[in-house]
Amino acid sequence: MKNYWHSVVLEKDYCNGCTHCLDRCPTQAIRIINGKAQIIQDRCIDCGECLRVCPYHAKGALVSTLEILKTFKYTVALPAISFYGQFPEEYDMNRVYNALLELGFDEVYDTAHAAELLSVYENAVLDKENLNKPLISTYCPVITRLIQIKYPTLIDNIIKLEAPMEIAARHVRRRLIKEGHKDEEIGIIYITPCPAKVTSIKDPIGIDKSNIDEAVSTEEIYYKIMKIIDKVEPKHQLQRATGKGIGWARVGGQSYAMELEDYIAVDGIDEVIKVLESMELGKLVSLDFFEGYACVNGCVGGPLNVENTFIGKNRVRKLTKKYGMDQPIVIDIELTPENLEWNTPILPMPIFKLDTDFKKALEKMAKIEEYTQMLPGINCGACGAPNCRVLAEDIVNGYAKIEDCMLLNKR
Repeated sequence: MKNYWHSVVLEKDYCNGCTHCLDRCPTQAIRIINGKAQIIQDRCIDCGECLRVCPYHAKGALVSTLEILKTFKYTVALPAISFYGQFPEEYDMNRVYNALLELGFDEVYDTAHAAELLSVYENAVLDKENLNKPLISTYCPVITRLIQIKYPTLIDNIIKLEAPMEIAARHVRRRLIKEGHKDEEIGIIYITPCPAKVTSIKDPIGIDKSNIDEAVSTEEIYYKIMKIIDKVEPKHQLQRATGKGIGWARVGGQSYAMELEDYIAVDGIDEVIKVLESMELGKLVSLDFFEGYACVNGCVGGPLNVENTFIGKNRVRKLTKKYGMDQPIVIDIELTPENLEWNTPILPMPIFKLDTDFKKALEKMAKIEEYTQMLPGINCGACGAPNCRVLAEDIVNGYAKIEDCMLLNKR
């Protein structure tokens, strides 16, 4: 099985062995061993839940800093669409984008504009026949990874389209090369709201190689912009998106831009898991589209953002209304499969499979049930596993011992 690059990392020196992250990880990818948290890499989907809940800041995200600009001759900023929800209303996004030029970028491309173009193409895809409904959005890379490892039967439901950031990056890179820039001298930098987007750049799904070179956090950029923005003169018109593209920053915005009727938009990883489980049972086939986000309220809730997720969502709502859903969209990217669709297949990564041999898998399942019945069932986490069932699985797979249960040892 392929080993994926991960953006979520653990700083063990800061970890005191509490169980905050243990309880919140949606794929049970964390164990407490010898008083320190450890991440099981195969299970991690870089959702960032552990970043949110760790009171000791022992979890972090591997992102670059603005120093990375020095390594490229020509740099382009791709702000995440959620950037629209981060700044006080007195600063319009065009001023914010011009501030990025003051920070050292040579160019800024409005990623929300790529999103509204993608909305047009998605509508055409949904009109095709013989589709596995509902189609599942790939905008949140956490959900795509989650399906790979936990719900592989739903892979055929995934809409095989690139994210707006990749569409924008390819378009910009091709244009700059045509203008005479050398490919290796171009630095396209994504301003990210979450670690999962960094992972999708370094180890992309559905494409051979990302057209984005590096990612910096929204948090770092935000504070640098706020120091200078009052002095920034917006000399260039850089904000290009209409309300259709801006709305992608919040849950439901993608479906709204596509003008869909039969869809559901769900935020929060626990709620998304409930929906995926229902989809596996064939309960949602009447829907056309499922838009799911690991973060509450969508990308405005990313752990590398600054603003409160609900404030960010409200700002995006108002900006969507301000810039309009009915405004004409400038089609400056050719809407073809070559420009918008994945070029490599997505494969299952069934890390929860007990054994490749069916008979052995059944035997292990029986053993897991046996150990689960032996354990106290209070899910205290003192053993280092998130619950008694997972400890039973670890015992059967040789990663733990029944003696790890402290309550059994006291009997």
